[in-house]
Amino acid sequence: MAGNTLAPVEVISHSVEDTQRLGRLLGEQAWGGEAILLVGELGAGKTCLAQGVAQGLGITEPVLSPSFVLLRQYSGRLPMYHVDLYRMERISEVVDLGLDDYIYGDGLSLVEWAERGTGLFPSEHLLIELELLSETERILRFRPRGIRYREAVDKLQISAGQA
Repeated sequence: MAGNTLAPVEVISHSVEDTQRLGRLLGEQAWGGEAILLVGELGAGKTCLAQGVAQGLGITEPVLSPSFVLLRQYSGRLPMYHVDLYRMERISEVVDLGLDDYIYGDGLSLVEWAERGTGLFPSEHLLIELELLSETERILRFRPRGIRYREAVDKLQISAGQA
């Protein structure tokens, strides 16, 4: 079931707060070993979503884009490894970073610009596509790969409707 092709779950975010709330709901469900892959153009809300995930993990320090450092590590209920592959031009550059210890570790790995590392991630993961609809609205498409991610997205969908 790891490579399932179920239709994505789509959620519209109407604000920064909505996007962070969705991330917080994901972070609250984390138990360790998650790989969350984010895809979307500049300004689509990837770092904003990451800030919400960090809140859900109990991380209190500010979460910044790791574009210039490639990886930021945060401590909370679980460690969060925030990776940004924006500056990577070739897959070999990504491989050379040695991200396996983080992505296959016991914390939560959140990778922005994940399309630049295609093939390097676990077969079971949560891919989230963020697309700008307007200045304030985004659509988030959650594409779970694996039963545990499908269950997490199902819970998120239920909570998103009530929160």
